[in-house]
Amino acid sequence: MRRIDKENYYLDIAQTVLERSTCRRRCYGAIIVRQDEIVATGYNGAPRGRANCNELGYCVREQMQVPRGERYELCRSVHAEANAIISASRNECIGGTIYLVGRDAATGALLSDATSCSMCRRMIINAGLERVVIRRTETEYEIVPVREWIENDDSIAGQEYVLEEEPCNCG
Repeated sequence: MRRIDKENYYLDIAQTVLERSTCRRRCYGAIIVRQDEIVATGYNGAPRGRANCNELGYCVREQMQVPRGERYELCRSVHAEANAIISASRNECIGGTIYLVGRDAATGALLSDATSCSMCRRMIINAGLERVVIRRTETEYEIVPVREWIENDDSIAGQEYVLEEEPCNCG
């Protein structure tokens, strides 16, 4: 039997974690690893104590035909990356790696385009994580250095700010 590489080993664990997801659109699993030890896990689902979409039998964003990647504030779920970060201390995250796997909830197909949303990217940056490893196929993955997200700030891309001079009322 051939031994799998570490990246796929951890991605397989994240893929098992996503089986706890309660999202009716896309299921995600995430694990945080630091110094070759699993620090925390997370999957996307409603906050503790609240009804999840599977229990309700519908997804608000789906009912409103909200395109993927938009209007996350309407979603009942806490994202997998956020849940993993919440479960770990920042000290455990610094210098670590977060592994992310996604599946289509309806078909069960692996998501080759899985990525972290802009809110989760900000949390990953603040948690001090160094890398994000995203499963693309059963054996292929992409390694994203978090430094790229810092240097290529997507929160200001394409925005133009107009600074108007206001009269000084200082005396």
